[in-house]
Amino acid sequence: MSKRIGFVGLGTMGLPMAVNLNRAGFEVIGYDAFEGSRDKARAAGITIASTVAEVAEKADEAIVSMVRDHAQNVDVILGEDGLLSADPQGMTIIVMSTLDPDSMNELGQRVEDAGDVRLIAAAVSGGATGAEAGTLSIMASGPRDRVDAARPYFDAVGSQTFYYGDKPGNSQAAKLVNNLVLGITMNAVAEGLKLGAHYNLPGSELLSLFEVSTGDSWVARNWDSVSQWTADTALAVLLKDLKAAHLKGLEHGIPLPFNALSSTLLFSSWEQDPGA
Repeated sequence: MSKRIGFVGLGTMGLPMAVNLNRAGFEVIGYDAFEGSRDKARAAGITIASTVAEVAEKADEAIVSMVRDHAQNVDVILGEDGLLSADPQGMTIIVMSTLDPDSMNELGQRVEDAGDVRLIAAAVSGGATGAEAGTLSIMASGPRDRVDAARPYFDAVGSQTFYYGDKPGNSQAAKLVNNLVLGITMNAVAEGLKLGAHYNLPGSELLSLFEVSTGDSWVARNWDSVSQWTADTALAVLLKDLKAAHLKGLEHGIPLPFNALSSTLLFSSWEQDPGA
């Protein structure tokens, strides 16, 4: 297994992931478009490249992309000064961003057509807390041999890795499914607590009840933090995924009424202004 791994995207999720890779014994060659993020990463012991192309030049066998969206991934990987501009041979690019499943499949094909490089997808769940603790759940897909070769990297940043087949987009579909269930459950817990509050039931006692009864869920067990999610951070990210799942359901004729309702009520349940 390579000891030198590239890492592009050193933000809220990417930086702690890169730090955990470093702690696991990998030399991380990192890059971020923002100088402040580069400074933080450098202070955390990450070796900073001057360009994206330099990341590809210095990485041994794999590069992680943890940038924000599809457009940024296209730029980082296929752009004029992107990873492929360095003509890396035999490299595996691991996209850990959350993208649309079809967009991820298209990106994977474009990378494969471009040369001796393969793309695998590894969407994550667990948020910034999981990234810092190294306990992310990783949903991987792509060529099985490449995913298996990347498992030491996944073990450094996560506690569980799941494999969903050879299409890169399958990783993203799994992430949408997971967040669909998350969004529905969040609304369910909020609604239950609202009814309990009408009868002056202590919310803390209801949450304790959920944890040891049929109302149990990850949301109930982490309500202290989940209830603090805001419109400009985690709620916005979740809403994006709920909308994406809804659109995929419409596109493929799969009814997802609870998902649609959850996306509509999400900000209202948290008494948040979606325009805030």
